[in-house]
Amino acid sequence: METLQTNRAIRPTFNLLRLTFGLVPIVAGLDKFTDILADWEKYLHPGMVDMLPFSPHTFMMIVGVIEIVAGIIVLMRPAIGGYIVAAWLTLIALTLIASGNYLDVAVRDLVMAIAAFSLARISRIVA
Repeated sequence: METLQTNRAIRPTFNLLRLTFGLVPIVAGLDKFTDILADWEKYLHPGMVDMLPFSPHTFMMIVGVIEIVAGIIVLMRPAIGGYIVAAWLTLIALTLIASGNYLDVAVRDLVMAIAAFSLARISRIVA
């Protein structure tokens, strides 16, 4: 009985996290092709730009595809997708910290990574 009550109590939070970490990466990924929300290339570490075998714009489009796929995985398999998005956001935050730029964005990404990790953990209870 307690498990059923816990499941009912936590289900709305689970659904909110699943939709958030499913839809936000999809929207951000799509925006890598349009740059409506942000000029994504400015977030690249300057040292990394020199190492790319292609243009920063091409790199960001590849990132966009990865983000779209990650969002779809979260929507379909949140137990796996939550970990993928948590790792992705952590890597982005570490890159920003290493560059010394956009530290506020890095902190937000780390907080979102914790929430995505929580989604993956909660999905084991709700599923």
